[in-house]
Amino acid sequence: MTNRILIRARTLVPSRERLAQNRLIAPLAARGHLWRLTRRTVPRGVAVGLFVGIFLMVPGLQVIGAALLCVPFRANIPVAAVSTFVAIPPTIVFMILPGAATIGNRFGYHADFAAISAMVQRGASGAEWLAWLASDAAPSLALGLSVMAVCAAVLGHIAAAWIWRWRVVTRRRQRLRALAARMDHA
Repeated sequence: MTNRILIRARTLVPSRERLAQNRLIAPLAARGHLWRLTRRTVPRGVAVGLFVGIFLMVPGLQVIGAALLCVPFRANIPVAAVSTFVAIPPTIVFMILPGAATIGNRFGYHADFAAISAMVQRGASGAEWLAWLASDAAPSLALGLSVMAVCAAVLGHIAAAWIWRWRVVTRRRQRLRALAARMDHA
């Protein structure tokens, strides 16, 4: 099952030649290490994607920010782009913002999440949101999002590296068992 998923995913990922034809992506397409699935680039891509996805909560900019941040960290761009989708609207509203506010409040700032809920329910204007952000809530959320983004990136990197290692070891054991079975029958 997982092999079919991986094969299907590889067919969906565009080739480097096809990416080089796009004038916006061409500079990144020339760097092959940003597109290869290796034991180093995949965990880095997960870490970059989680960091950008949580810290930069603007849906259109998340993928672009992750792709740009992949260059200095030598991370896999497609993995980073997919990892940004951890911050979809339901997770932002119900998990990320309350968590960031709670973390920020522990550092002495004050972000009232009840005020956020009330503003969302009544459909607050942009001016009301800016006034709320100009209060003590902005530093609280910025600090909370920073802490959450760094923690998620570190944990994501560790988990992806562990899963990669587990997969390699499992495949190696299967090959050795198959080899031993062939040697027993010979």
